[in-house]
Amino acid sequence: MKRLLITLYLIPALLIHSKNVVGQTPLSLKQAIVSALANRKNIQAGKLDIAIRRLQTQALLKKYWPQVSLDYNYLYNPILQTSILPIGIFNPNYPIDATKSVQFGTKWTQAAGLTITQPLLDLSIARSKNEAELQEKIAAASQAQTEYDLAYNVAQAYGNIGKQQKEIKIAIADTARTWISYQLQNDRYKAKRLLKSDLNAAIINQNNAVQKLLDAVSQLVENKVYLLYLIGQNSSTNTDFAIDTNFLPDNNRLQTIVKATNDSIPELRQLALQAKLSGIQARSEDAKYLPIINLKGFIGANQYTNQFNPVASGSWFGLSYVGLYIKLPLLIGEDKQNKLRQLQLQSQQYNDQLIDKSAQYNKDALTAKIKTDRTAAQLKTLESNIILSKETVKILQDRFEAGQESASTLNTEEANLQNIQANRQASEVQLRLYWLDYLKATGQLSKLWK
Repeated sequence: MKRLLITLYLIPALLIHSKNVVGQTPLSLKQAIVSALANRKNIQAGKLDIAIRRLQTQALLKKYWPQVSLDYNYLYNPILQTSILPIGIFNPNYPIDATKSVQFGTKWTQAAGLTITQPLLDLSIARSKNEAELQEKIAAASQAQTEYDLAYNVAQAYGNIGKQQKEIKIAIADTARTWISYQLQNDRYKAKRLLKSDLNAAIINQNNAVQKLLDAVSQLVENKVYLLYLIGQNSSTNTDFAIDTNFLPDNNRLQTIVKATNDSIPELRQLALQAKLSGIQARSEDAKYLPIINLKGFIGANQYTNQFNPVASGSWFGLSYVGLYIKLPLLIGEDKQNKLRQLQLQSQQYNDQLIDKSAQYNKDALTAKIKTDRTAAQLKTLESNIILSKETVKILQDRFEAGQESASTLNTEEANLQNIQANRQASEVQLRLYWLDYLKATGQLSKLWK
């Protein structure tokens, strides 16, 4: 009869648990991370930024192409230009220093033609291209860091779901065990051979176990909703999926510390590229003062008339030329040395940040390794204590049923077992978090989805 009551009591809890773990679509950690990287809009926006920068880089190449323009203008000159001519030089009838004012041009002029400019030497174009290519790499590194952080958050949420599934199993077992203790003491209380205070302690243990089960189920649903949000699933109510609870590797994988490098950590790679960018920008600044050589040609015609007549015959005169244009900037209204000094300090700033951040990653890796080893040792101790505590509870239940042990001792041991199990669950969570921290600090987080 006692076993029947226990079974009837546990049916709702078992149904709640089975609803969350049986017949569900499996979702691996790799699938969750890949889905997050494919669906999150901030990831898509970052990819678009890289595409935009790539197009900007490609656009710079066209600066080497010929520049062609079709020019046309029609001008009315209300006041013609006047110049002084030394007529004494051309006519001996006038004194040698005689001059005369003469107006040049016509009231109406128009010009039309094709101008072609071919850059031959402009080092600023090449250095602008190098700068744009590096900006593209910096954007890619920033995008990689965003994906890196998202994968870390998905792994945390995924692991929390595994923790909650384990807690539900433990809570069901706790509920069954505390129910047995409660029934034993309740029978003794009904026979007027047990104090109400001892029965109250058994009820408290039972209530705590039941509440722990309900909390674990509720937390499981909450964690699933959060994971769905991270992986870009809008249907947050569709929590009908199961995870792989064995994704946590053995501690043996953390025996060797892997040092973080610029290539393995996107954030370090970004800082290194930004330091390099300052150097390229300094070279671009120097290029502003280098010669610019263009080949320029023009073919067209001009018209000169004193009356408005765009098509007057005999008033059009052809014009063409081909020339080499060389420009050497001397002063461009900027303090070159001040600008170069700024870029030099900026490069040093990024290098200092890179050194400090690299040291931080290495420190985080060593710290995670130490904490992982310590937590793994704690788990072994807790597992051993749980086995012994469960054995003790079973012995006390049998002795209590035989009238050889007090209810107070049984209730105290029940509460002690619950505390040990709670500590074990907390340690399992910490072990997983330390493992993820280790992967993140050593640049190995991509192992989770690649």
